[in-house]
Amino acid sequence: MDSIAVIRNFMVENGLCYLLVNSTNEFLVEYNTLEENSRYKLTGFSGSTGEALVTPDKIYLFVDGRYHIQADNEVDHEKVTVVKLQTGQKYLDELVNLIPENENLGIFAKKNSQKKYEILSKKRQIKLLKFDPIDSKNIPNYEDKNVKIDIKYTGLSVDEKISKISSKLSENEAFYVTDLDEVSYLFNMRNFSQKFSAKIRAKALIFKDKFELFTQGNLSKLEQILKEINKKVYVDKNSINAYDFELLKNKACEIKENPIAEMKAQKNDAELSHLIDAFNRTDKAVSATRDYIYENDNLSEYDIAKYLEDQFKAQGAIGLSFNSIVAKDKNSALAHYSKSSKDEIVKDGSLVLIDCGGYFEGGLATDITRVFVKGEPSNLHKKIYTTVLKAFLNAYNYAKIHLKRPLIGYDVAKSAHEFFDSQDVDGFVFNHGLGHGIGINVHEYPPNLSIGELAKVEIKNGMCFSIEPGLYREGYFGVRLENSCYFKDNDIHSFVHMNYEKKLIDFEMLTEQEKLWLENFEVK
Repeated sequence: MDSIAVIRNFMVENGLCYLLVNSTNEFLVEYNTLEENSRYKLTGFSGSTGEALVTPDKIYLFVDGRYHIQADNEVDHEKVTVVKLQTGQKYLDELVNLIPENENLGIFAKKNSQKKYEILSKKRQIKLLKFDPIDSKNIPNYEDKNVKIDIKYTGLSVDEKISKISSKLSENEAFYVTDLDEVSYLFNMRNFSQKFSAKIRAKALIFKDKFELFTQGNLSKLEQILKEINKKVYVDKNSINAYDFELLKNKACEIKENPIAEMKAQKNDAELSHLIDAFNRTDKAVSATRDYIYENDNLSEYDIAKYLEDQFKAQGAIGLSFNSIVAKDKNSALAHYSKSSKDEIVKDGSLVLIDCGGYFEGGLATDITRVFVKGEPSNLHKKIYTTVLKAFLNAYNYAKIHLKRPLIGYDVAKSAHEFFDSQDVDGFVFNHGLGHGIGINVHEYPPNLSIGELAKVEIKNGMCFSIEPGLYREGYFGVRLENSCYFKDNDIHSFVHMNYEKKLIDFEMLTEQEKLWLENFEVK
């Protein structure tokens, strides 16, 4: 029986007309394996994010601007309707609009955060479901691959980190840590056995005078402990799933600001030093790949992606921080194109976009995007590339132009959108956020640079983030230029120092200030 039939039978058995099917697992991870991704099994869409709503007669797939084209290419449109969310549009609002007020919506308790459950409960009748019928039954145990990260990379010991939390607790209080990034950070541990991930699969309880770490081997004990615990338990409703929250019942107490998320986001000098070194090696891997493209003919996207991965390994990378994007010509218009093809051959005049990153011994992700052209670029290549470069230079120097503090990610992103709106871009569009936080996961929060509510927070000292403006046009090509940066000493600094492609820059389009910014960047 296929996944659609299994889901529809499950809905009948549970008296449901509407069901939300997720891409994540019980740890609410962003980058889930396809084996554990029920939304992929249901729709065939392999993107990292995007949820599906099953109705009595349709399946709706909600995707943001990064995945509009990819979703269209991957789903069976006779079975799945793609809902293309626009910038600033919230998928939960669109989902609720498809459900009549008197109908209930089923959601899987282990695959939805308590925060999402509460938001939906205010709008429709929600039925919490204990299990997902198309979930993976045999999840590998990765516990024996957990590794400790040396303090020279972390800057703080496990005891030092945990004491910052436990010192604020009374004897009658505990902190339940459910976010995998936060657990990995607190315990200075990583696990590289899963592709594109460095996180350990674990949860933790922190008390006034002790802590307990629950890895895959003893996670089964946690359910009973949560039921029986006789303390006020602080939780982050954004990262605890609704199932665990229900186990705690009235013992759970929401924290308004997560202290671990703030600690993790504000990198110390040891972490920044490691990232500077890791990005230097990332630059070298991408530079070598650029030369490989320019010096060899008839390379496929697959050839380039394989060579790129080999260059990361040569630089000492333990693994890639996400599935590298190597996209030529019209494929580069897919912001998260991820299936580098053996049939897509780079010819003279081909544009190639590379978005990649790696994990090195310190266990923090790198992320960079560059665009190259084999041979001579077209005038349109140069116009779009230069427009994106201008957007990057203005965003990167935003803190110098605007001295008002605090620095807010929303404001930086808004200025980039306003810049693109003022340009003649020949039908190309900027349809994603300006940037994301970077840490153990290649996407970390805080900070965030977008025009959404999440970005209305301060970018604080030591926070690391990408600046990645882009322009895309389906059937043509896409250009995205991404530098990962950090905020320190009241200014934005770049981890990435790989130069831009001179032959793709129309210098007549640059202002004198932009030329100076570009010169200063390349001198560094």
